Parts: sequence; structure tokens; C-alpha cells
Amino acid sequence: MMSQSPARRTARAVGAMLMLTAAAGCAADATEGGSSVRAPQVVEPGTLTVCSDMPYQPFESMKDGKPVGFDVDLIREVAAELDVRLRIKDTDFDEIQSGDALNSDKCDVAISAMTITGERARVLDFSSPYFDASQALVVAQGSKIDSLDDLAGKRIGVQGGTTGELYVTDNAPSSADVMPLKDAAAMQDALTKHRVDAAVYDNTVVGDVVADNPNLEVSAEFDTGEQYGMAVKKDGNVDLLRSINKLLATLEKSGGYDKIYATWFGSAQR
Repeated sequence: MMSQSPARRTARAVGAMLMLTAAAGCAADATEGGSSVRAPQVVEPGTLTVCSDMPYQPFESMKDGKPVGFDVDLIREVAAELDVRLRIKDTDFDEIQSGDALNSDKCDVAISAMTITGERARVLDFSSPYFDASQALVVAQGSKIDSLDDLAGKRIGVQGGTTGELYVTDNAPSSADVMPLKDAAAMQDALTKHRVDAAVYDNTVVGDVVADNPNLEVSAEFDTGEQYGMAVKKDGNVDLLRSINKLLATLEKSGGYDKIYATWFGSAQR
């Protein structure tokens, strides 16, 4: 997501290469393929506690009192692989991307459509990338706004602390008023009530935004090379990170990833 930056700027080389030594106190060793592998450490025995900023459809949201979405289905697979219960905590994105939620042991892992960036990698350890994304410009139909250059002297809504905010700040005309908002819902509200002239979202969520608001349209997309990753405590849970990366590789090879993708995006093509 992008608060932090659900403006998530990609660092393709960052990903899962950040595995360092795990913290002490992990479960007893088990042998796999001749090498010693420890069971992942979790803050609550028998439970995988996950931080995610909701709502951010189609990645994470609540339906009938239960969390649903692309990210939710992926992390459910992780919990099943570890044979533990899944508990998802709705957590402010800034608390996630800053490292505060994970490094204070509020949760074991974060999954929240979060772009892998070098800045975030200083406070979090990321998994292998699991999703490619970019940014999209949403405007009122008939506005004739087709680019950031058209927004000189106008107001642009972004989710504060995200890669979207960073991209707009770096690329919009200096006379544009970049307005950081709390979350995707606040951005949508500002657009529909004309408090902003345009808003920049991750391209993966704008389908729902436009579907819910027929008077809005996507007028441009920006290829920012972003990739999403799950994250764990900095230098503190290499065993969980290893388990996540192994599962992602298995889902990719088995076709399980494409099935989950098709459920939420209507196509197995990425």
C-alpha cells in the first residue's frame, strides 16, 4: 500500500536478499535436506499474527466481518504451510512501513501492498517480490487532465507516506498542491467531493475506485517499476522470511499463485 508509500518505490534488488541472522529464542531445530532449519519464531504461539492496512481493495478489506483480498489469500497460504492459526490486525500503514509494528513485536509479518524500497529496507526485512505494480492518475470524467503536467496550480491527492506521494512530489509541477491523505478511502472521498482535482493510486486498486464511482476515470499510468513484498522484523526473523520465500516459489511453480491472482484480478497474466 502506500502510505508510507503505499507509494511504494521499487527496489528490485532489495527483496529477499536481506536475510540476516535470526533472533535467539526460535523453536527447536529440524532437519531438512541435511541442513538445520529452525521453525519460525512467532509472537503468539500457534498463531501467525499479520499487520495489514485496511481497506485497500482488492488486496485487503473486510467482508462480512472477515478479512479478504489478494494479500489475505497469500498470507493464508503461509499460515497453512506453517500449520498455525492466522490473525490479521488492521494496522496504520505508516506504522507498518516505518518498522514500528514489526520491530515492537505487534505482529510477525506485514503484508499490505507495500512496495520494496531502500528506505524501508533499512528498518524491515523484505521477502522476495510477489507483485509488480505502477501508479495511476484518477480524475473526473471529462476533466481533460491527462498527465501530471496538466495539474499545474491544481490539487493532487495522494496517500501520505507512500511511493505514490513520493512519485507525485518528484514529478508534478512545482505549482501543484500535493495533498497527503490518510488512506485510499480518504482519497476517494476527496475526489468525489471535489476537494482535489486528481488522485494518484497504485494501478492495481483503481479498478475498484472507478467501478464504485462512474464519474471518475483513469487518465494515465506511470511505470514506476514497483514491486510489493511481505516484511518481517529487521534482523529478527530470518526463519519466517525463509519459509515465506519458499512458499512463494512453490506457489509460482505449482500455479497456485496464478489461481489466487485470477480470483482478484480476473486473469492469470501479470
